[in-house]
Amino acid sequence: MLNFNLLFDPLSLFFLFVIFIISLPSAIYSLGYFSPKANPCLSGRQAPAAEKDKYSRGKLTLLWFLFVAFVASMALVVTAANLLIFLAAWEIMSLISYFLVVFETGQEKSIQAGLIYIVMTHIGTAFLIAAFLLMYQHCHSFDILVIKNACQAMPAQLKNIIFILLLVGFGTKAGIVPLHIWLPYAHPQAPSHISSLMSGVMIKTAIYGLIRFVIFTLGVNSSWWGMLILVLAVISCLVGVIYALMEHDIKRLLAYHSVENIGIILLGVGLSMFFIARNMPYLAIFSLIAGLYHLVNHAIFKGLLFLCAGSVYKATGTRDMEKLGGLIKKMPQTAFYFLIGSMGISALPPLNGFVSEWLTLQAFFLGASSVIGGAKLFLGICAGMLALTGGLAAACFVKAFGITFLAEPRSRRAEEAREVSFSMKAGMLFLSFLTVIFGLAAGWIVALLAKVASASTGIEIGSMIFSLNIFTLSPQTAKGVYLSTPLLALVLIVLGMAGFGVYMLFGRRKPVIYKTWDCGYYKLSSRNEYTATAFSKPFRIAFSFFLMPYRKTEKIRGSFYHVKSFVYETHTTPVFKKYIYAPLVALVFKSARFMRRIQPGSIHLYLAYIFAALLLLIIFMQKF
Repeated sequence: MLNFNLLFDPLSLFFLFVIFIISLPSAIYSLGYFSPKANPCLSGRQAPAAEKDKYSRGKLTLLWFLFVAFVASMALVVTAANLLIFLAAWEIMSLISYFLVVFETGQEKSIQAGLIYIVMTHIGTAFLIAAFLLMYQHCHSFDILVIKNACQAMPAQLKNIIFILLLVGFGTKAGIVPLHIWLPYAHPQAPSHISSLMSGVMIKTAIYGLIRFVIFTLGVNSSWWGMLILVLAVISCLVGVIYALMEHDIKRLLAYHSVENIGIILLGVGLSMFFIARNMPYLAIFSLIAGLYHLVNHAIFKGLLFLCAGSVYKATGTRDMEKLGGLIKKMPQTAFYFLIGSMGISALPPLNGFVSEWLTLQAFFLGASSVIGGAKLFLGICAGMLALTGGLAAACFVKAFGITFLAEPRSRRAEEAREVSFSMKAGMLFLSFLTVIFGLAAGWIVALLAKVASASTGIEIGSMIFSLNIFTLSPQTAKGVYLSTPLLALVLIVLGMAGFGVYMLFGRRKPVIYKTWDCGYYKLSSRNEYTATAFSKPFRIAFSFFLMPYRKTEKIRGSFYHVKSFVYETHTTPVFKKYIYAPLVALVFKSARFMRRIQPGSIHLYLAYIFAALLLLIIFMQKF
């Protein structure tokens, strides 16, 4: 009998909280996002007829219906108590998100992105169906709690197979490298408030799936499960942030950072699985807390950054950072909110991203000091890669903020930009506030997440102490390791005020105004500014072994000695697309051409196929 009951345990409630805390500001933001009066690029003479028709009343009604259905489907995914209900909700969520990706049906890029996304998500769903069928075959039930109890007697080899199937199925939705190929295509093409939901919430449902069905239901069978996830997580971190550094499209840059941050979340989840298998309960709980903390933090600051990117796009009509610049004067509030999000994702204290990455590093340090042999070296390398990722992410957002908001405008649209509407600013303000609060209230949040981690792993927290009080964390009390983000914030405020006071008392002089110059050259324009390409070049050289950059040049000469124009382009090789997916697509088309040969449309040949199939069935029945 099909069970329609819902699960409302701590894990489900936590993910429901994440879903609704991002959905609310996204809904408020969308009120202004689709208002022609609120956005310069959609109003007056700047908006062509096709642009105005694109946001007709009927289409906006459809978008709101899809938005509500999308949120409801995600909520059902994280509360379903039955595998069949889970799969139905998962498929509805995938189909609705596909419709949202291709919502701008007039754009070829949207259609292409939607095609890549729907193919990849259905490949992932196929692996999930296979895993669930194996569970049903062993447990004779689709009820998650019944399966959980029956999995205690499941053979180890069967558990291993189901784990791999679940990892591929959920990893495709999460965007784990090399299954991330759809993510940088789909996220930029959806409306910005939908991108905020997809990156901030939807891909996290895959993390929910891994925790629910691997840790909670199957039970961790071996430490290599966690090690495999850690390896994939480290690769995802580095690949995501390196590709983000090369991007000029601000939404694609944010999409690649989703790959990076999913890797950071999985570092906590994988480390927890590693410690569960080694019967180290304190470290297992602490690691999962770090992963869950970064999950909600990423939802907040990435949702904020996508909303900010949408505001920039609506004010300028472009996502290309090379055509922006100077927006801090035109859009000061959006610039401030983007700066808050950039500091959060760059793990700068005392904001939320700093706390969760610090906790993840502490989990690695604690683990490395508690194990021996090759495991110690492995955890140390993972911690080093996380630190490298954090540094590269900070560099990337120095580029993103500096090139987009500072210096002089690089295009007429950037010069004419103005601040967005109140509802759009309200959505960004709400998430900016949460970015700060989730950093300052770390002790209280960790205490709540400890209950979620305990319910997910089945480990009693008992006397485990993760914080001395509501504002101080102490994962290594014996070694004197503490963290107090309110104290850090107070120190930064005091230092800032002291510096300002010293300036006012001793350094304030009558300003002397000169013309801006560079190397004696006064006629500076936006063409002399530092560009995103120039900023990322050192990183392109440093990681050339992976990015494999190449150049294209074209000279048009008036004569042998006179060059009329010179075109210079630099690109990086899409490694995964070129060496993995392109050959697979070619193989699919080759197989299709072969199938077309054996299906020429002849009714006589099809009758012969049926006759041969019947003969084989008769032989099979006679033999068995």
